[in-house]
Amino acid sequence: MPKVLSIVLGGGKGTRLFPLTQDRAKPAVPFGGKFRLVDIPISNCINANLRQIYILTQFNSASLHLHLSQTYNFDIFSKGFVEILAAEQTFEHSGWYEGTADAVRKNFIHFRTQDPDYYIILSGDQLYRMDLRDFLAKHRESGAAITIASTAVGREEASQLGILKANRKGEIIEFLEKPGPVRDISDFKIPPELKADKTKGDEYLASMGIYIFNAEAMESCLANEYTDFGKEIIPMTINTLKVNAYIFDGYWEDIGTIKSFYEANLDLTALRPKFDFYDEEKPIYTHMRSLPPSKMNFSNMNQSIAAEGCIITNASITNSIVGIRTIIESGAGLNGVVCMGADYYESEKRKQQNSEARLPNVGIGRGAIVKGAIIDKNACIGEGCRIGIDDLNRVDGNYGHYYIIDGIIVIPKNAVLYPGTVI
Repeated sequence: MPKVLSIVLGGGKGTRLFPLTQDRAKPAVPFGGKFRLVDIPISNCINANLRQIYILTQFNSASLHLHLSQTYNFDIFSKGFVEILAAEQTFEHSGWYEGTADAVRKNFIHFRTQDPDYYIILSGDQLYRMDLRDFLAKHRESGAAITIASTAVGREEASQLGILKANRKGEIIEFLEKPGPVRDISDFKIPPELKADKTKGDEYLASMGIYIFNAEAMESCLANEYTDFGKEIIPMTINTLKVNAYIFDGYWEDIGTIKSFYEANLDLTALRPKFDFYDEEKPIYTHMRSLPPSKMNFSNMNQSIAAEGCIITNASITNSIVGIRTIIESGAGLNGVVCMGADYYESEKRKQQNSEARLPNVGIGRGAIVKGAIIDKNACIGEGCRIGIDDLNRVDGNYGHYYIIDGIIVIPKNAVLYPGTVI
């Protein structure tokens, strides 16, 4: 087997996912009730037996580092690791990562010690399940220096993605970054020879931001000052190296905005979700917590997911995600809510102190009604709160103790909403 290094790009400040990224790196954002976004690319690597994995990040990396150190511990015989490489000052480099390519370039000092044959570049904020072994096999068979994972999209989606122009052999001959809705890109349509069943009737190939580089090609491509793979490195190399397209026909979602994050979460509650966590052959791994099963007392749950450690009493929950350790009190109702849960259970002493100070406990208080919202971890939703029920004309903005983004109410981490609060 060739030696492969997997590199997960943790992204920048994650401004489009703010305030979920206010205190954590983008890959550390909780997802699906019990997972983190970074668990997706790491699990794809593990399922392909690619166990030498680096995570590149530079913003709010403490919670991400804690999650990785608690979750991914390989045995000494596999020589596997999951290691964070945060931006660091050296005698050669004193600044931050300036882009995806710059982040890889500044860490060559660590990568070269592994003497890899190939690099797989993955994104830390995408939802998909890919057979990376097949991806690598197709790359080696093609004789290409670089292979770009791509997915078929329609014209509307193509406006905001990097579009690949491929010939009948699957070789990429041109790259166009975010062409917009007006520009004529008809000559970028997928050749009939590549369509088959994988393109599902869509006409354009979009880059997924997932690449395989031969080690020599990676070194030569980054022997310059260019900072970004999609905008600079890939367009530059198409004319000098053989670059192939690998067409991926599965579900793929870029979790880059609050809206896409919210919709991808709620889709998990569908009867047939687009992304299936219930696959024993290709599981998604995460931190193993010693939590009890969730307990439902006289409650009605419809098309919803509850992670472990929850206590739900006399509540009505529809089309919602209930994250780990969530406490939902009597009479509460959730509809279209992504609740991330809590990092801890409050002690009886703490609850008594909350009562004396007239503060709500962590979780959803008695009679609270929440609709169309994201509730980050450790939020305290007081008794009788009404969130997203009364005001249907939501105006995006920062409202101090909550945000409205893309029409979705976001309650930030550790927020306190006093009893009777109406949003």
